[in-house]
Amino acid sequence: MTHAEESATTLEATVLEAPEIRRVLTRIAHEVLEQNKGADGLVLLGIPTRGVALAHRLAERIAEVEGSDVPVGALDVTMYRDDLRHHPVRSLERTDLPPDGIDGRTVVLVDDVLYSGRTVRAALDALANLGRPKAVRLAVLVDRGHRELPIRADHVGKNLPTSLAERVSVRLVEHDGHDEVRISRPVGGAR
Repeated sequence: MTHAEESATTLEATVLEAPEIRRVLTRIAHEVLEQNKGADGLVLLGIPTRGVALAHRLAERIAEVEGSDVPVGALDVTMYRDDLRHHPVRSLERTDLPPDGIDGRTVVLVDDVLYSGRTVRAALDALANLGRPKAVRLAVLVDRGHRELPIRADHVGKNLPTSLAERVSVRLVEHDGHDEVRISRPVGGAR
């Protein structure tokens, strides 16, 4: 199916644009700092791909507010996923921990969309193999519902109730050239 044919069978709407994403990340940064009582002991770990870019943006906002840098890293969860036998071909991303590691620190996992909770479960398993944080929190740009596991985010940019047929797409400047969150819905009986 060509892009034109696909567009004809789906309705798309933008739910967040660049200014709103910027405001949401600023709010999340303030929430993280408030819950942690400052930036001491914080580590931000982004879940690739877009979670890493969001973690770096959060660190910038925290530095603006607190005047101190928060370590940022990336946590690849590919080998910890429970769907590898169903989707075995996945490219590995890089796990990049800050030099001081995660032991005894408050780790904030950062991701773009929270859906079933399985990616977060995989991230928790990966963290357990890398060290022992003091606490683990979760910050997401969008929570679209439909959890399959008892996982919830501590910090949510936007709650976006969706149907199972809908798709949420996050685009960020670092990867896509612009910032936006879009939702697409099938038209009629199209799937």
